[in-house]
Amino acid sequence: MTSLQIYCDGGCRGNQSDSNVGGWGVYLVWGEHEKELWGGERDTTNNKMELTAAIEGLRAIRNKAVPTDVYLDSAYVLGGITSWIEGWKRKGWVNSKKQPVANKELWLALDEERGRFADIRFHKVKGHADNEGNIRADELANRAMDELGEGAS
Repeated sequence: MTSLQIYCDGGCRGNQSDSNVGGWGVYLVWGEHEKELWGGERDTTNNKMELTAAIEGLRAIRNKAVPTDVYLDSAYVLGGITSWIEGWKRKGWVNSKKQPVANKELWLALDEERGRFADIRFHKVKGHADNEGNIRADELANRAMDELGEGAS
């Protein structure tokens, strides 16, 4: 059976500054079918946008029984959802530095969406390289930031 492929990316122009614009993009591929999603927000962070891309990509899938491969260029999201999250849950949502886990609400949402899938795998891809799906997701994230930037006053 062919797997559904979800490519996710997020970004933030002016990350960690007082005024910034962030965007996320998702490129979904099922055989010959493709779908694109994007969105953004102001005064956010790169990590929030990376997480949001993964969440929105998983939410867009109706048939959760289909084998699904999620491709991310974010080591933060990949490490969090495949490794760190179980420890965070056991330790009451504190990290290795005994600090509250950043973006807990987004991690909870991503974990919930992941749990709805019968067969899901997460993969790291090199960002801004030769992966066509990742390149398209990045373009969509930038499109979202461009659209938000046009509305700036």
